[in-house]
Amino acid sequence: MVENKIEQYLIEFKYSYREVKPNLWLLDDEENNLEGIVVMYVDPLVIIQVHVMDAPKLNSHEFYRKLLELNASDMIHGAYGLEGNKVIIIDTLRYDTMDYPEFRATLDAISQALTQHYPVLSVYRESGA
Repeated sequence: MVENKIEQYLIEFKYSYREVKPNLWLLDDEENNLEGIVVMYVDPLVIIQVHVMDAPKLNSHEFYRKLLELNASDMIHGAYGLEGNKVIIIDTLRYDTMDYPEFRATLDAISQALTQHYPVLSVYRESGA
């Protein structure tokens, strides 16, 4: 029996994933558009994040404005952010109060954002990226 509810939920969702190390999972589920999503449990939080793209050097003002607009108007769960030079989507949930629907909604929202925002953000990708 699985004791960690994160792993239990991933099993119930039937997503493709692997446990990288204790309390760190990597989702690689192409069918559900959940590739490269990292789920970490750092007491008391569950941190869910995915690398979207490298931050562009050209047109950066316009790009960051677009990210802020998407954060304000089109992100259901989580937000765009920067981790070094990498643009990520990140969301945090409290482990002790997190339930199945909330965890599922977060993953669904990230999948939706990746799918819907890619055409908008990809125009800022630099050649060779």
